[in-house]
Amino acid sequence: MRFDVLTIFPELFAPQLTLGVTRRAFESRQVDVRLWPLRDFADDSYRRVDDRTYGGGPGMVMLAEPLEKALEAVRAERGEASPAVIHFTPTGARLDQARVAQIAAGPGAVLLCGRYEGIDQRVLDRHVTLELSLGDFVLSGGELPAMALLDAVARLQDGVLGDAQSHQQDSFSDG
Repeated sequence: MRFDVLTIFPELFAPQLTLGVTRRAFESRQVDVRLWPLRDFADDSYRRVDDRTYGGGPGMVMLAEPLEKALEAVRAERGEASPAVIHFTPTGARLDQARVAQIAAGPGAVLLCGRYEGIDQRVLDRHVTLELSLGDFVLSGGELPAMALLDAVARLQDGVLGDAQSHQQDSFSDG
């Protein structure tokens, strides 16, 4: 399974992908994680991926153009016209073990890690197939929820944990 992570902070993922028991899933590519630095898809020399909100208000919004270019590049490399795109937001469906198991049994997804006050709504409307939340609180960006999802999915892969029965006895595995 493959996860493409669109983020302005790809370096945040290095410890998770190289340390701990779940690193087995990432190193073996059972869970193939590809990091896409969004600034690489910016048009200007400042590599800007954000701008003021349309209509005013505090904070900045991630621009549509770099996100759409990155999604196009991911689709071209994956060879899929429409891979699942997951956006992490406090208003999304709550991530639970049943949802993790469902995702772990699938082909993977594109993980859209927002920042600032959010993402241009046009991107969400055009591309996002699932919105997920870790709970009723606000984080600085989507990287932490993406790491939580990747860790939870990796634990469910054969051979990752020392004993194949380990994840089946986890507190939330039986609902």
